[in-house]
Amino acid sequence: MPVQYEGIRPEHVAVRTGAGMFDVSHMGEIETNGPKAEELLQRLLSNDVTRIAERGAQYSVLCRPDGGVLDDLFTYRLGEGRFLTVTNAANHERDLAWFREHAAGFDAEVRDARDDWAMIAVQGPQARAALERLSDQELPKRMRTADLEVAGVACLVCGTGYTGEDGCELMVPPGGAAAVWDALLREGVRPAGLGARDTLRLEVCFHLYGNDLSEDRNPIEAGLGWCCKLDTDFIGADALRDLEPEQTLVPFAFTGPGIPRQGNVVRSEHGEGVVTSGSLSPCLETGIGMAYVPTAADAVGTPLEVDVRGKARAAEVREKPLYARR
Repeated sequence: MPVQYEGIRPEHVAVRTGAGMFDVSHMGEIETNGPKAEELLQRLLSNDVTRIAERGAQYSVLCRPDGGVLDDLFTYRLGEGRFLTVTNAANHERDLAWFREHAAGFDAEVRDARDDWAMIAVQGPQARAALERLSDQELPKRMRTADLEVAGVACLVCGTGYTGEDGCELMVPPGGAAAVWDALLREGVRPAGLGARDTLRLEVCFHLYGNDLSEDRNPIEAGLGWCCKLDTDFIGADALRDLEPEQTLVPFAFTGPGIPRQGNVVRSEHGEGVVTSGSLSPCLETGIGMAYVPTAADAVGTPLEVDVRGKARAAEVREKPLYARR
């Protein structure tokens, strides 16, 4: 799980222009089974779990009763009363304990499935073509899953990813992960590390837990109200009803030199905020980031000033995503 193999920039560009793969086996998995598994997840997750299609996927957040975000998650419906939820690595044990605590009273089993899977994310405009050459059946469409053999290894193939590019995430039995990885290498898919994964997701304004999401922030101010279906009465929904946040998360770009970093103070005529994620964009070739700012400063084009090591750097609020394929 390296930060980089040959360098963040070339790995980033490989994903944007060809195909790259990430070893994301550090992610956690929780399997929820049983007659009331859907009801349990509907109580836990912010989105409407009943709307997950058969063999479909859904993004959601896990909230505390006060609305603070415990994690952001992808959940897959694998069959009748059977779901798989992918957690962020650092939050897995806490998420698992939260699931088990709230499973009381539901006819559902919560099982730690972390050791069942290795995980390889294959991303880029040529990613699906490379996977198709190794797969025994048609790949699933976006936000769908399928049980396929990839390079002769039985895998759960998911039409998801976190780079803004097309591709799939492969859930692979640990014993077969090396064979799948090596087969993808032979197809010209380039390894990419966590550094490129971070710059890629930032260019398309995808959240990173611990930076843009935390227990101290709620999903409404984080711009994730679209995945919070308050009428499902998930844990935290009451705290989010009629909420009028004082700050909101915005994407921004520097209009001059400099590279923003997490924790930098952001100033505008409406007050101060803070950078949650920041980097040099390999594709835009300028400093970019996301920051919590006063809600009055969220309009596209609003001038910002970011304090980078005591030096004021000019920036402005931009539209999402910061980078889009032309």
